[in-house]
Amino acid sequence: MSKSKSKTPKTRTRPYDVAEHLRTTEEMALYLDACIEESDGDAAFIAKALGDIARAQGMSKVARDAGVSRESLYKALSGERSPDFATILRVTRALGVKLHAAAA
Repeated sequence: MSKSKSKTPKTRTRPYDVAEHLRTTEEMALYLDACIEESDGDAAFIAKALGDIARAQGMSKVARDAGVSRESLYKALSGERSPDFATILRVTRALGVKLHAAAA
């Protein structure tokens, strides 16, 4: 009798995408707050978080609501650069989230 090896199916993984888990505006606001808290002043990190939220809502819709092209929005929120503050304000408005200040 020959011994047969049982083939165990390989587990397939894929990179974690936070945008797939941001379903409500409350979750999006909490995520943005956490990213701002962890950013240590890194504007590109915060822009990337806004990009995650924009992808969760749909980049085309957010770009249209913010009054920018989809390509410009991808570039601004890539995390590779720091977008200007006017862009941040337009995007947060389009996303339905607000930035607010608290005493440090």
